[in-house]
Amino acid sequence: MNRWLVSTPLWYGIGMAGQVLFGSRFFLQWAASEWAKRPVLPRAFWYLSLFGGCALLAYALHRHDPVFAVGQGAGLLVYVRNLMLDHKPVAAAVPSAS
Repeated sequence: MNRWLVSTPLWYGIGMAGQVLFGSRFFLQWAASEWAKRPVLPRAFWYLSLFGGCALLAYALHRHDPVFAVGQGAGLLVYVRNLMLDHKPVAAAVPSAS
């Protein structure tokens, strides 16, 4: 049991905050879909993923856990790219020549 408690309370706080942020994105997505009456993925989903993933990556690096760190690091690339895509301006529809 002592091996479970080897970090400082600060690091446990960072890890738990990351878990709460990362886990709450599913409740946000569910609520947004219920509100819209269709499946939706709000921009806040990706921000929660990014901030939660950053905290979990920091915790994984602190714990020297390469499996956990690689998984979180790879996910961060996806979250950043999705936010980049979501912030791109949508091109105006070009009227057809017909």
